[in-house]
Amino acid sequence: MSPSSLRERLLFPTGVLIACLLVAALAYAAFTEQGEHNSAALMADAFINGRLWVESCFDLDCASFSGRTYVVFPPFPGIAALPLAAIGGASATGFILLTTLCFALSMLLWRRILAGLGTGVAEARWLLLAIGFASPLFFVTIRGDGIWFFAQALAFLMTSLAVHEALAGRLVSSGVALGCAFLSRQMSIFYLPLLLVFSLRTDAPLWSMMGDKIIRSLKLGLPVLVAVGLYLAYNQARFGSPLENGYIHIDYGPGILKERLDAYGLWSWKYVLFNLYHALVQGFHARFEGVGRMDLVGIDRFGTAFLVASPWLAMLFFTPVNRRTVFCGLLVAGLVTVMLFYHSNGYTQYNVQRYMLDWLPAALVMLAYAIQRHTTPLFPVAVLWGMGLNAVTLATMAIVR
Repeated sequence: MSPSSLRERLLFPTGVLIACLLVAALAYAAFTEQGEHNSAALMADAFINGRLWVESCFDLDCASFSGRTYVVFPPFPGIAALPLAAIGGASATGFILLTTLCFALSMLLWRRILAGLGTGVAEARWLLLAIGFASPLFFVTIRGDGIWFFAQALAFLMTSLAVHEALAGRLVSSGVALGCAFLSRQMSIFYLPLLLVFSLRTDAPLWSMMGDKIIRSLKLGLPVLVAVGLYLAYNQARFGSPLENGYIHIDYGPGILKERLDAYGLWSWKYVLFNLYHALVQGFHARFEGVGRMDLVGIDRFGTAFLVASPWLAMLFFTPVNRRTVFCGLLVAGLVTVMLFYHSNGYTQYNVQRYMLDWLPAALVMLAYAIQRHTTPLFPVAVLWGMGLNAVTLATMAIVR
């Protein structure tokens, strides 16, 4: 056996070893989780007690309005946390275990999706390692004790389920899943036209048989419309307006986000340069302070660029052009562009840009086609890089605590 062949054979066992180490870290985090960290527990406890307002707040994203405090997130994280709150009340734990379940179900769904799209077994194994351990999915799983991350773990699972069901032609269940995703992360709504495209045969003309398209649109769209209606009613009940989500009523206190909001508001072109650098070129940045800057104190909380933390995404360059990949590409480009104008690029993150999870399901469909067209040992190496950098991140955070 040649040395190069031996090295290639060692790649997958290396990936499995790193994955096992990361799973061990996840298990440790789950069984050492402390209560009073995830505001979804407050939401769930409020729902159980027949109210929408909460009695305290565990993080920044709470709004004061008419003498009451509200968690500004859409309601699905609170609904998902109902079993935990029923046991532990507002101080419930178990959120990392719940996000771990979301993680496992997401991986199962993507194994089925990749198989359905014709991805080979070897390529699918590496892509699954990339999804689970070299993307922001692992980060939001292990940080499931915070509502920001818990909501994204839920949204990724539900969007993945919506993709799975649309590809199988089950449009009602796809719409229900997308509605749940929307009630976790509002950006999920933009998947609606993409899911309709997924439900069509790849050889079916897009503009023919309009009657069939209307029926499909209704099956897919009505559950989403119900979810949108629930969200608007939820906002009306909390803040007196269906279009008011509460962010304007948040008091962030001293810090970067408050400075930005006071100076430029929630959305502004002033944020583009900062967000663009962090999305595309910002490297992994460990912070050193103290005398001569020799003391390791942490990692840049604004995160690491997509292609640095997850370089396997470069395989998107080889995506073949077809109807599905074009619509996926438009969604990815649209969501990336929109978030460049947002006041936060994800914040409180390290080796990730966690808003990437909003468009990752669409990108994964593109990658499923790309790796069928172009195979290279560099793809496994890129996946290992992302996994290794996640392991370095966890080791660094353990050192500085």
